[in-house]
Amino acid sequence: MTMVLKRAPLAQGSQATMAQIGPLLQVLDLHVHFDNGVRAVDGVDLDVVAGETLAVVGESGCGKTTLGRAITLLQRPTKGRVVFAGTDLTRLSQRRLRVARRHLQMIFQDPYASLDPRQRVGEIVGEPMRIAGVNAAARRRRVAELLEMVGLSGEMAARLPREFSGGQRQRIGIARALAADPRLVICDEPLSSLDVSIQAQIVNLLLNLQAELLLTYVFISHDLAVVRQIATRVAVMYLGRIVELAETDTLFRSPGHPYTVALLSAVPTLAEAGAAVEQPVLLAGDPPSPANVPSGCRFHTRCWLRRKLGDPAICTTEEPVLAGGPQQRAACHFSAELRASGTNDHCANSSVTSG
Repeated sequence: MTMVLKRAPLAQGSQATMAQIGPLLQVLDLHVHFDNGVRAVDGVDLDVVAGETLAVVGESGCGKTTLGRAITLLQRPTKGRVVFAGTDLTRLSQRRLRVARRHLQMIFQDPYASLDPRQRVGEIVGEPMRIAGVNAAARRRRVAELLEMVGLSGEMAARLPREFSGGQRQRIGIARALAADPRLVICDEPLSSLDVSIQAQIVNLLLNLQAELLLTYVFISHDLAVVRQIATRVAVMYLGRIVELAETDTLFRSPGHPYTVALLSAVPTLAEAGAAVEQPVLLAGDPPSPANVPSGCRFHTRCWLRRKLGDPAICTTEEPVLAGGPQQRAACHFSAELRASGTNDHCANSSVTSG
């Protein structure tokens, strides 16, 4: 049965809420650089307020997954801070980090690769509790509860992962993430390996769990149609940086960065649902290597708006900062002009072609 996607429980206006209660998570000038010169994450600043769903979107290779792993410190940052509930995780010892990470869990992209095929489901789901010192009897009871919570039977704890479908395996992965009673869950493209018929069921499960357990999500995805339905705010990544950060309705109604415009125009269903972009915008060529980031605006080599404006020199000489108001910020020298003139005016009759 097809299930209808539901909006995330926290209403729009999360920035105002954040100003009142403060963020649950702060990512401050975060960098992840590798020995081969790749700058996967290259100076990211984010705040996430308790109860919201912050989506992180962008093309493959933009740094989304690395950012998620760096937030949980599964990938050690090269530079910067990750402050969770007032504690700087980057300064903790391994022992203290292990304790703090109980409240900061991750759901992985591939439900086939992320579950140990040699372990029973009960061992997989119960492992975080075992590490925390919970006794075997209590673990068995809690595993059964968690499996029921994600729509499976407690009796399935005795089975091996190979006995389950992809959607069921992802439910097991969700149960494992919940076993440590987290406050924040990083969802790393949790739908990308699933059939379309299963995706809505998993999304609704995540939203139901969020409402029931008061969870906060960072939802990494390339599916903008899903993001529009579930996210409170959206962060758009390009070459390791956030180029736009906005409340969901604002971003889809009036995107403030030409890269966001291109992403939205690539999803036909968004135009049908009333999103701002109706004309397709095809980007020129592939993204540059994150080991060789262009000077100035890192998007300028593919930017349709730059060419439409006559190749202004500032785009190649000065890197724009993320600027704007509480509902929307964008890293584009001409963001105000883009929004003021209307997205479709820029897109119409565009001669930009893909390389």
